[in-house]
Amino acid sequence: MSNHNLTTSIQAALSQLENAYNPAEVEAGMYQGWEESGYFKPTFDKDESFSIALPPPNVTGSLHMGHGFNNAIMDALTRYHRMDGDNTLWQPGTDHAGIATQMVVERRLEAQGIKRRDMTREDFVDKVWEWKEESGGNITSQIRRLGSSVDWSRERFTMDDGLSNAVKEVFVRLFDDGLIYRGKRLVNWDPKFQTALSDLEVENHDEKGSLWHFRYHFTDKDLTTQDGKNYLVVATTRPETLLGDTAVAVNPSDERYAHLVGKTITLPITGRVVPIVADDYVEKDFGTGCVKITPAHDFNDYELGRRHSLPLINILDERANILPAMEVYPDLQTREPELETTPSEYAGLERFAARKFLVAQAGEQGWLEDIEDYALKAPRAERGGTIVEPWLTDQWYVAVKELAKPAIDAVEDGSIEFVPAQYKNMYMSWMTDLQDWCISRQLWWGHRICMV
Repeated sequence: MSNHNLTTSIQAALSQLENAYNPAEVEAGMYQGWEESGYFKPTFDKDESFSIALPPPNVTGSLHMGHGFNNAIMDALTRYHRMDGDNTLWQPGTDHAGIATQMVVERRLEAQGIKRRDMTREDFVDKVWEWKEESGGNITSQIRRLGSSVDWSRERFTMDDGLSNAVKEVFVRLFDDGLIYRGKRLVNWDPKFQTALSDLEVENHDEKGSLWHFRYHFTDKDLTTQDGKNYLVVATTRPETLLGDTAVAVNPSDERYAHLVGKTITLPITGRVVPIVADDYVEKDFGTGCVKITPAHDFNDYELGRRHSLPLINILDERANILPAMEVYPDLQTREPELETTPSEYAGLERFAARKFLVAQAGEQGWLEDIEDYALKAPRAERGGTIVEPWLTDQWYVAVKELAKPAIDAVEDGSIEFVPAQYKNMYMSWMTDLQDWCISRQLWWGHRICMV
């Protein structure tokens, strides 16, 4: 063939091609062919094996850039080992995403005028399964569009019977080994969805708020501060928690208040008599140097309360309304009815309505010292946006320090090396400063553990 005829043939062929690459047209059929031919299945005829479990994306929505990044790395590793002759499996699946899925379905029902609490748990779960069947295919179709070489014949969902049984088995084993326990302590509580949240599910938002200054008068009428006042001034961004105060704290090196440590003040509204304690947690140069202590509604106050054996007074119910009779947990066990001094007019008030009412009452009775604008970090639920409340409740916890020990040892003995090396310090800081992990949620959708 002459050069002229060859050029003509090439030009004719090129004219039949699209001007731009069309991935949807080319790749969809290609991937379907790979899947139908079983190219992604392990062969079980090799000496060496390689396996990755796809970190299961939530069934609630769509993949994001993080998923795409992870899939690209895992797919590269998987294809490398498959081409290298290893018996290779990339295990796919999706996660039931407890609180996220429940929130989506609740919103769908509310749009129809139906509230979750108007249904039985069983009926609500049926609605969730219906929604999952409608939406669950979106994630898996997107993983296919990425070209991820997973073995779809082994696809799993975290609420499948086999995985649910595995959750129960592991839970019981960890409980028997003392690594899971039930305890009453403060958690991040979402009053809207009425469930505990992890720290990762709480976002701190910079917001404009107020700092209220209140006068707490000494129980001893003859007692005064160095400047002759018969009261201490404390400041708070959450006035309603006054109902649960069990102490006022000062710094032990603060000479202004040294003569007051061990004395008592009488709380306004409740009339509860509480001690003045000394603790290094208090910054003597911040504000007045006096801090109200509410162990059942503040994480820092909780730890201070434990150090000084203060009672824990829970003033809120699961919806963050003021309890008509406060539940008291000194040392997380003993009940002391004499501390239940919430006035009846506060009973049942929503927390922010109670705040407004308390501030108005303080102004009328003359123990409101000052109100100032204050920039604060408001803890909000990541998904619902509700202000999260530290709340005293029974939950299940994992004792993480024991589990962290092998991970720490592996770095200290050189079995694991960090590159760059400075990340070792960050890792060790994380692993040595762990708090026990709250694993229980008060949801209707998800794995259910019933203890008898």
